[in-house]
Amino acid sequence: MSKAKGFKKSKSGTYLSMAGTALGALGVAKQVKKARNENDTLRLIDAALSAAAIVTGLAILYRELKRLGDDDVLLG
Repeated sequence: MSKAKGFKKSKSGTYLSMAGTALGALGVAKQVKKARNENDTLRLIDAALSAAAIVTGLAILYRELKRLGDDDVLLG
């Protein structure tokens, strides 16, 4: 059970977080499509900011993945 507590700080947990964050891009893509169809500038700005947040989140997770290196919690 103690290994499960460190899952979020493991490579596997980081990959899972990256996948979840990347899935958020699907929602943003739908939001952009809807905003363009309705010519809704405010919704388009919101989608752009959400996309920027996703890119930033992925960059942070990638940096964390690089920092983990060989000292993976689940590997021992």
